[in-house]
Amino acid sequence: MGFGDKISNAAEEAKGKAKEKFGDATDNESMEAEGRADQAKANAKKVGENVKDAAENTKDSASDLFNDDK
Repeated sequence: MGFGDKISNAAEEAKGKAKEKFGDATDNESMEAEGRADQAKANAKKVGENVKDAAENTKDSASDLFNDDK
């Protein structure tokens, strides 16, 4: 996951938490739900990025294993 992606996802998650807390404080269920949705979206992006990173690492490891320059 790139550094910019991490920052973007963290910002989206923080925004969601703020919306959820604001909605809770003002008894605005719609705002709370929107905040939870923003957090879920940010977490889904993190999972997707982690899967991409794992696939890349697996590919690199396999390449190293089969392309041993001995």
